[in-house]
Amino acid sequence: MSATVDDRLWSAVGDPTRRRMLDLLLADGGGTATTLSGQLPVTRQAVAKHLGVLDRAGLVHGTPSGRERRYEVDEAQLARAVAQLSAVGAAWDARLHRIKRIAEAIRQRRD
Repeated sequence: MSATVDDRLWSAVGDPTRRRMLDLLLADGGGTATTLSGQLPVTRQAVAKHLGVLDRAGLVHGTPSGRERRYEVDEAQLARAVAQLSAVGAAWDARLHRIKRIAEAIRQRRD
């Protein structure tokens, strides 16, 4: 696997709740922990913790908005995550193709 894979980024997008939060933030153009908690089956406190993980991974950025923080998706970092996922997917496709060729060669030798 490539050395450019960012484990913190992968860990952040590996959680289904956080992926749903990213979807909601993209669709709505941003949001707060309170607005997100109204759309998710988790508490506001859990949403805040998930937002912290996304923020540390650089996927969202929060700015003060009254008594809360308003979060928006960092689309450049999200594009980086998508590129990494695509690269890893391509690497696994190549590995599986090699395994298939080896298995076919073994089968042909036996026949």
